[in-house]
Amino acid sequence: MKTNKDQKHIELTILCSDAFRYRELIEAEAYQHVTIVQCATEPEKVNCKQVKCLLASPSMAAVILDDCPNLHWCQSTWAGNAPLLNHPRKDYCLTGVKGVFGQQMREYVFTYLFHFARNVRAFTDQQLQQSWQTIPYEYVAGKTLGILGAGSIARALISPALAFDMNVIGLNSSGNSVPGFDKVFSAQQKETFARECDYVVNLLPDTAATNEFIDERFLAALPSHAVLINAGRGSAIDDESLLAALNHNQLRGAVLDVFKDEPLSVDHPYWLHPRVIVTQHTAAESRPEDIVALFLDNVERYVAGRPLRFQFDFEKGY
Repeated sequence: MKTNKDQKHIELTILCSDAFRYRELIEAEAYQHVTIVQCATEPEKVNCKQVKCLLASPSMAAVILDDCPNLHWCQSTWAGNAPLLNHPRKDYCLTGVKGVFGQQMREYVFTYLFHFARNVRAFTDQQLQQSWQTIPYEYVAGKTLGILGAGSIARALISPALAFDMNVIGLNSSGNSVPGFDKVFSAQQKETFARECDYVVNLLPDTAATNEFIDERFLAALPSHAVLINAGRGSAIDDESLLAALNHNQLRGAVLDVFKDEPLSVDHPYWLHPRVIVTQHTAAESRPEDIVALFLDNVERYVAGRPLRFQFDFEKGY
């Protein structure tokens, strides 16, 4: 989005659970182009008529969107923006968050790669039984890490994978090559992609095309020793098919951080399934320090009339 170069000031409304921390960080910068006119942790506490620029979590922003006639820019505090992308209103600029989740995602993914490779659960069980027996385990070296989605977060996983001598393959909508990946498959080749994976990480965006992308056919194509890690969007998984695959030993296990409905209902079979690890949407969380730095960079661009970083295309959904 380009703006009038004479527009040098932004009246900001902050709306998220950490709103007062965001306000503290922005005010600490003594930033001349921003005046915080509202700061709220609940949508009902916002005067919608005053909303012009919004720094907000998508779920809260979506609640007030129809009542904000003067909104022209919303800077999201999340990587996932389905509540806004699926909303019928599209006459404003929506910018997202990229480039700040790589380190968190690296640590999360490799925690569970090694958990399964080194058979941590079995060793823990043996310890509790005070039993000294040989337990099988393996190395990640020579294994293939498959990543669904080949964006900035996915690319952050390449260097540690290569450091551990893994092969890295990716899948995106086009199948066009991406630097760092040994191979990239198109969405139409998803079963071929699945057959090559020892570990598969889902980082696909939440779009109509990715809804239940991990379905019965995809899961059947995975090797029976494969581990699925979903750190992208809950909508990408056909839950019934995943549970069936786990129950019939079609894959070794699943690490699930995100779900179609959150929080996960207390009676959901994932909680107590012996092949499932649930991590309560903590793989890569938005840290106010990171988001504020990104937002203030976009403010500089905004007042200078330059395109904003990470602007969403409402038609594409990313």
